[in-house]
Amino acid sequence: MGLTAQAAGIYLLAVVPIGLFVAYSDLSRMKIPNLATDGLLLAYAILGFFVLPFSDYLWGYSHFAVMLLIGITLNAAGQMGAGDSKFIASAGPFVALSDLRLVLVLLAACFLAGYATHRIARHTPIRNLVPHWESWEQGKRFPMGFPLACTLIFYLLLVFLAR
Repeated sequence: MGLTAQAAGIYLLAVVPIGLFVAYSDLSRMKIPNLATDGLLLAYAILGFFVLPFSDYLWGYSHFAVMLLIGITLNAAGQMGAGDSKFIASAGPFVALSDLRLVLVLLAACFLAGYATHRIARHTPIRNLVPHWESWEQGKRFPMGFPLACTLIFYLLLVFLAR
């Protein structure tokens, strides 16, 4: 399949604001609103129809279904939040199967960078800028919406710039 630079560029127009909202919402409230995940899937439904070959567009929905089933299972096992599961499922159609390795590497890098940034920031004066954020007081829990959104944005950006 493979995603084209043109498709990635068009997707970025919708994904960047949604991703930034998801990161902010999860950092500040430890919640990823349905509005964001629904908006992400709606962006794929509309934009994907115009920028992808029709067969690739339809296959994108299988990515949604597979990721949703995996997310529901992980959520039921207490390993992932429901919002994180829904975000991953809604982001699934944007990712070309041939780019899965790249996305997994990006996810690992974004998770490590996001985790380190969040943990360091909560012990510095940066925390005083947004003292009301729920994520500061969550102990071992971490707002995964932050690295998940970064992963999707960076993936689309890399595809847009590399091809």
